[in-house]
Amino acid sequence: MAKANVDQKLKRLRAWVQNYEWGRSGAEAEVARLMALNSGAEIEADKPYAELWMGTHESGPSILVDDDEHNVGLELKEWIHINPNVLGVQLLEKWGSHLPFLLKVLSVGKALSIQAHPDKELAKALHKMKPNVYKDDNHKPEMALAITPFAALSGFISLQELKQVLEDTPEIVELVGIPSAKQVMDIEELDCAATADRVKPALRSVFTQLMSASKEMTTKAISKLKTRLVLESELRSLREKEELVLELEKQYPGDIGVLSALLLNYVKLKAGEALYVAANEPHAYLSGDCIECMATSDNVVRAGLTPKHRDVQTLCSMLTYNQGYPEILSGLPLSPYITRYLPPFDEFEVDCCVLPKGSSAVFPAVPGPSIFLAFAGEGTLKIGSWEGLVTEGDVIFEPANTEINFTATARELQIYRAGINSRFFHGL
Repeated sequence: MAKANVDQKLKRLRAWVQNYEWGRSGAEAEVARLMALNSGAEIEADKPYAELWMGTHESGPSILVDDDEHNVGLELKEWIHINPNVLGVQLLEKWGSHLPFLLKVLSVGKALSIQAHPDKELAKALHKMKPNVYKDDNHKPEMALAITPFAALSGFISLQELKQVLEDTPEIVELVGIPSAKQVMDIEELDCAATADRVKPALRSVFTQLMSASKEMTTKAISKLKTRLVLESELRSLREKEELVLELEKQYPGDIGVLSALLLNYVKLKAGEALYVAANEPHAYLSGDCIECMATSDNVVRAGLTPKHRDVQTLCSMLTYNQGYPEILSGLPLSPYITRYLPPFDEFEVDCCVLPKGSSAVFPAVPGPSIFLAFAGEGTLKIGSWEGLVTEGDVIFEPANTEINFTATARELQIYRAGINSRFFHGL
């Protein structure tokens, strides 16, 4: 049975790998496994494999793997510009001839930076000012869907938790100053609206003072905190966040992100749960493997847990300073085999399809394009009367208005699909 493409229908893609230093090493990374299956590239045992990109962003473009000699080696972005109708009318009207989403797999070996992604207005300004740092002018809302247990920091903790942190962590108060800490401690949690008006500027002051602390003062404060926690661990069980702080200190000694982690929500996802992050919200992925989907952008404003360029002033000024635990998505079952994850962003949604051996699932035609990743297993895919093979590691671009049917053959087939958020087409 053919594994070749049907012209004007499906396009098989070679994904792009990013070897950022925080990635998992060698064969323990899902990214490495999928890369080897997708491209035939050899896995290097000591090399970090951080991200597998599937889309059109210029920092990691997907390439067509096609039986048509005219398309061999062509970037997906170029092919879409030549064939814009594959995006569908509504996409062309809203986003032009650009694929608005980027699908990734992440294998996180150590913490990513404490970061936020700019909204569209700020992205345009940053790209204009520093195009070598902020490489495009788009916003980057995103969603992480856990493949394995997955840990992250996301959004600011509640006022009550913040007061507790300031009470329990003199090392933070030393850096932010007693006036800033007192501003938070003096807020009464009575009138919600009035409280919110007072909390945001107080939280902003605390976070900005903390992130702006000198290297010398930061190193001293972290050293004190570490010594204190090690001593206390002999007398009591450390709290999860305290254990996390000690782990982050090992990964990034003397980094202000070790302390600022205490101001953020510690989120632990089970496989099959998803976390979405809007523009201007602080977050950091800590460990585990996930499917990630986002608007097509690579704009990141970093301020902690990183050896890369830091833009503390921009980060502290851009954040919303909203508080509270983030919403965790468990997915909406579309059928016995397909679960959909719908974040509140137009650009994307993600489906997870798990097909037991011998089972089939249909992805109905939708008015926008999709990218499919065969994560595990093998089977067949069918469009109309044409049928082909699909095996783990395959990445497939599907044009708008195309129905596709998958069947698991020798063993269970697990597929992820990224596409435009279905609410966009329904005007919701």
